[in-house]
Amino acid sequence: MMNPVDRGFRLTEQAIGRQLAAMPYGLYLVRLIHHRTRRPLPGERLWTPAQLLHSTNIKFLRIRNRDGFDVYIRPDNWDQNAGFILLDLDRPDDGVLHRMRDNGHDPCVVLETSPGRLQAWIRVTTSGLESFYATAIARRLAHQYHGDPASADWRHMGRLAGFTNQKPERRTIYGYAPWVRIVHARAGLAPGAEALIQSAGNALRYPCHGELGRRLDSTATSVDPARAGQMYQNLLRQWRIAQRFSCPDWSIVDLWVARRLLGWGLPPDQVEDVIRLGSPQFPRRHGNPGDYLRRTLARAAFPFPPKGGPV
Repeated sequence: MMNPVDRGFRLTEQAIGRQLAAMPYGLYLVRLIHHRTRRPLPGERLWTPAQLLHSTNIKFLRIRNRDGFDVYIRPDNWDQNAGFILLDLDRPDDGVLHRMRDNGHDPCVVLETSPGRLQAWIRVTTSGLESFYATAIARRLAHQYHGDPASADWRHMGRLAGFTNQKPERRTIYGYAPWVRIVHARAGLAPGAEALIQSAGNALRYPCHGELGRRLDSTATSVDPARAGQMYQNLLRQWRIAQRFSCPDWSIVDLWVARRLLGWGLPPDQVEDVIRLGSPQFPRRHGNPGDYLRRTLARAAFPFPPKGGPV
């Protein structure tokens, strides 16, 4: 007869294997958050599928889970989304999974994180997806299926199957922490993935709120070079960049500048000119300066990261 500890280990191992097989990727970010303090265990871990399934690492995660840490995961593609969108269905409507399939939004993984609460992963591309596109898709899906809007962003993390949900409010009537179990697991792209990406692009170009759509289509003339450099330098002095950072990452500073100028209502063409003419040693190592400016403005125009932040 199998030892109960061995049986629990095997069940966890099988659950992890099923989830990873249904959402395959080269690297996964794993984060452990304590249920009481909401503080993460120091250090974020990037693991390959083989490392996540190694017995030593499974035992480590199980021990931390028993110590009160919830186990979260997402495929990691550095500063982009890996092509997987998380939909957190805290109070799912009846038949929501059937409606998702009818609409071409088939999830590759569905987890029951506690009785009556679901998380679904939808794969929309096999390559990286710009963060602003992924956030737009996540928000659309959350709105369409009444998901949690606070979880609708490009880098939100979901739970890993085979471990317990340590939140006190999720305990059973007997005081036990419920298991995060797999409801559905099948690898593949959602049939409507291309339409989701296209609609996200349209929403970013012609948003239904604010003035961003009109600004993106602006035909404003270029800004004066001297004025562009002065605007950039004024912001550097205002933010005390030289005093705060000995070696600034100018790509990040460019993003900050673009956000501020767009917020002031400056047309995107002029924002590009300010960065092109004012950013130190531009274009630095960027092989395609035009594409770099386009991506910087797109990120600045869309919340990055969303206010909810990661789990």
